Amino acid sequence: MNRTVVAALLAVCSSGVAAAPGGRLLATGGASSIEGAAGGGIVPWAVMSGYAARDEWGGTAFATRVDTGDYQLYSYGAALSLGNRLEVSVARQSLDIAALAKAASLTEKTLNQDIYGLKLRLFGDLVYDRMPQVALGAQYKRQRNFLVPSQVGAARDSDTDYYLAASRLYVGAVGGYNLLLNGTLRYSRANETGLLGFGGDRRDSRSLLKEGTAAVLLTPQWVVGVEYREKPDNLSFAGESDWQDVFVGYFPSKQLALMAGWADLGEIATLEAQQGLYLSLQLSY
Repeated sequence: MNRTVVAALLAVCSSGVAAAPGGRLLATGGASSIEGAAGGGIVPWAVMSGYAARDEWGGTAFATRVDTGDYQLYSYGAALSLGNRLEVSVARQSLDIAALAKAASLTEKTLNQDIYGLKLRLFGDLVYDRMPQVALGAQYKRQRNFLVPSQVGAARDSDTDYYLAASRLYVGAVGGYNLLLNGTLRYSRANETGLLGFGGDRRDSRSLLKEGTAAVLLTPQWVVGVEYREKPDNLSFAGESDWQDVFVGYFPSKQLALMAGWADLGEIATLEAQQGLYLSLQLSY
């Protein structure tokens, strides 16, 4: 990843913490997913990052950690949104595989990838339109140390995910509380989001994968929800499980968001029952 670009985006978002926020409602920009796009923790939504309304710009900077005991995933990055229409994001993921490396005598102890994202709102509005907000996204991913993925059968070290997301906020739909529903269709051949490369000896074509989020806004500041993400199964050396989580989000202001959750990631690279705590911090403008 170009460190100059990342540093510039982080500086812009950090300076925005002291400035006036954008015109959208609190929490309607969601959080930052582990791949950098606005949404939940593991699923991108149709919303744009930050709080920019029409004729405004906004953005986010984030850091996330997921710990399952055997693995630790670190993700950080930034995003900019223009006119509540276009989102540009960058993210770096690093997966600590020391436990697997010791058990399998691997030479690499981390897996890393860079992600460059674009998201375009096609039509609709999260709150004010009869139609849900619908967005088309693309994420170009590049695995940075391909030795281990190539040894287990991955076909390539870079590829692009495409996704279509629809999000809608239903006011007072659950006992007077607001309900957010999101559905995403992803077209991808990424193994473990791309950390284990793309395609494999079992399957090298893209799969159409289902993802979804349901969240209840208990107050304007607090949200609880669940997520699900279907995964491909391209490598014969180990199965790849679908992901799910439950999360709590706290939005004390438009400049800050804190997310915590419990993630069930199933089997990852032969190690089963990978479950653990998810924590994320986001600064917004």
